[in-house]
Amino acid sequence: IQKLAGLSLRENSSGKHKGQTSISKRGRSKLRAVLFNAAIPLIAKNPEFKSLHEYYTTRANNPLKKKQSVIAISCKLIRVFYAILANGVTYDAQKMLSDIHRQPQAA
Repeated sequence: IQKLAGLSLRENSSGKHKGQTSISKRGRSKLRAVLFNAAIPLIAKNPEFKSLHEYYTTRANNPLKKKQSVIAISCKLIRVFYAILANGVTYDAQKMLSDIHRQPQAA
């Protein structure tokens, strides 16, 4: 479903050169724009998406830049929409945040 929006990852490499990964942009550009524009207010107003954005930008291992984080949240948003529509489940914030591997905090 991410491929339809052009949000799938593509690696720029040739021979032994390992380049950076970026989104493919081969899908529907308007769908990609709508998802991006929907993700920005979600990050500002929704506490779950805000914490997800903070996690992506401040994690110790491979932190993302802000725009990369918004793209990752756009991918997450399209997966959440698909799960809600395909399976007929309700939105569960805890399930959405369950794939974040946070370090256990010492007491």
